[in-house]
Amino acid sequence: MKILVTAKRVEDPESKIKVKPDGSDIVKEGLKYKINPFDEIGVEEGLRLAAKHTGEVVVVSIGGKEVQEQLRHALAMGANRAIWVNHTGPLDQLGIAGLLQKVAEKEKPDIVLLGKQSIDDDQNQVGQYLAEFLGWGQATFASKVESLESDQEKNKVPAVVLSADKKSVQVVREVDNGLATLEVQLPAIVTTDLRLNQPRYASLPGIMKAKSKPIEELTPAGLGVDVAPKIQVLKLASPPARKAGIKVPDVATLVEKLHNEAKVV
Repeated sequence: MKILVTAKRVEDPESKIKVKPDGSDIVKEGLKYKINPFDEIGVEEGLRLAAKHTGEVVVVSIGGKEVQEQLRHALAMGANRAIWVNHTGPLDQLGIAGLLQKVAEKEKPDIVLLGKQSIDDDQNQVGQYLAEFLGWGQATFASKVESLESDQEKNKVPAVVLSADKKSVQVVREVDNGLATLEVQLPAIVTTDLRLNQPRYASLPGIMKAKSKPIEELTPAGLGVDVAPKIQVLKLASPPARKAGIKVPDVATLVEKLHNEAKVV
């Protein structure tokens, strides 16, 4: 089977994010970047599926030349090859999904794995758009079955379960009141949630091998996709600073302030 996985480049959440004075963007000088954690979970799940069912994992990322760092990271984890869609301008979720649609039509994967959202803009839209554009079934927020957690992590067992005839997959997903199990016919779109698995570390041999693995370069124009954003970001602003807390001398004062000032009791 063939598995296509996304690997978006995002700001490291440990970095201090500052907004430019004019609100046009964030200050990018000095920031560290990494693969989107939800996408990294998708790479891990793709590798587990490929190992169990003898398949190929193809990783794709959209951006400037710098995204090759994240592609090499996924290749070092064990992905077979990478696709780089070279684009340096702004993109919205429709444009991203349109590019991934063309890549999927070109590669013809059995499953496309995406992080449920990226941690930079938290949109949670691309997987759903992509399923609609391709006309494929989708299973969002894939999680793991808690009773199999130790077995999955110890033996690298995939949580996305392929049917015996390899024509469908079962996915456990998180919903408001618990867990639900979905079965979708292949090819399908699956978006990965935080608790699906624990991504492996890239080994030194994996890092060395990644240097020689192929990265295919594509462009929006070559794919025939108009990526002009349909959504315009007008301005960014930092959240208001939190007020400093206060200390109270005793419980009676605490209760009085909670009742009269905070009005929560």
